[in-house]
Amino acid sequence: MTDSKCEVFTVVSAETVQCQKEQAAPMGFFERYVQPCLAELIGSTLFIFVGCTSVIGNVGITGSVQPALAHGLALAIVIGVFGEISGGHFNPAVSVCVFLVGGMELILLIPYVLVQMLGGMIGAGLAKAISPPIEFSNASGAAFTAVSSNADVGVATVAEIVMTLFLTMVVSMGAVNERTRCLFVPFLIGLTVTANILAGGMVSGACMNPARAFGPAVVANHWAFHWVYWIGPMAGALLSATIIRLLIGDKKIRVVFKR
Repeated sequence: MTDSKCEVFTVVSAETVQCQKEQAAPMGFFERYVQPCLAELIGSTLFIFVGCTSVIGNVGITGSVQPALAHGLALAIVIGVFGEISGGHFNPAVSVCVFLVGGMELILLIPYVLVQMLGGMIGAGLAKAISPPIEFSNASGAAFTAVSSNADVGVATVAEIVMTLFLTMVVSMGAVNERTRCLFVPFLIGLTVTANILAGGMVSGACMNPARAFGPAVVANHWAFHWVYWIGPMAGALLSATIIRLLIGDKKIRVVFKR
């Protein structure tokens, strides 16, 4: 196994750790378990801070270009910076999918989700701290407000499932699946988020990330239809993992048709 940026999202897997032990000095407890969680906390904070600030600053401006670019660029940057430490998930749905396709250890899954949610709250709180109160209130603190009635729930949930499937598919195939790993996966992931927000921002808000929804919901105390942004992304992650495990993953990941 060669050292490269292709190891993004898989650096905490058991096999990768074993390879690192063979090539260099063994990692200690801090580097194997504590550092990845710290990287996820800091990366989630920075990513969600930028995302929330862009939404708050976009009040009264037509279109989703500003939030789309801000979210996509910020995510690509934090993945590029922290990917070799934690894998660069910054999203509970991504962590679940990566675990299901064999890209990380089970012992890190729950800590990752918890620190991502904490990072979401810190990032949203920092966005509130620097935003004018009127703009913050008008944007509902960057919480998701696209779903305003029961009539919107079905469409928004389906949109979140499909967009998260797209995102987690890019993550898994670009960084975990050995046959399709790519050096430019941080940028591909950022571009995927940008494209999804441009396409689905008016439908569901294009969350794709429960931590991104949870942080602003806590800070702004806005919980209307919040569950959509857990059910949709998690369902998309599970569907993506199923497709990869059964159909398009390489022999190491695929559980059927190995011959």
